Amino acid sequence: MAKESRPPMGFQLLVGLEMTERGEGSSRCELEVGEKHLNPHGVVHGGVLYTMADTGMGAAVYGVLEPNESCATIELKMVYMASVRSGRLVCDSRVLHRGRRVVVLESEVRNGERLVAKGLGTFAVFAEERRGG
Repeated sequence: MAKESRPPMGFQLLVGLEMTERGEGSSRCELEVGEKHLNPHGVVHGGVLYTMADTGMGAAVYGVLEPNESCATIELKMVYMASVRSGRLVCDSRVLHRGRRVVVLESEVRNGERLVAKGLGTFAVFAEERRGG
């Protein structure tokens, strides 16, 4: 995987998510767990793990798009396997199938060596509209 050169922006900054690698159909993002990521029970909120998978999948899709194409999430299913209270989360995402209009991907979120969540998603591919001047 190639090293990501763009700084985080928007929602990534709000959550504290760092895109650390991006390749052709793959990506890695990481997050250091902090108090802002915890739910009332003291464990990482499922939305944080979902955000990591969705963002990672989006980055992986962009690695297989043509310059005039863009994408959007159609659906994403998460399976949560273990709770997380602290440490670093790493999400690896990869393209499983690139069709003409739909891309299927998977993500795995780990806390150290422990697999804590897995996601399966589909993204729509569409041509970007050209705007006249």
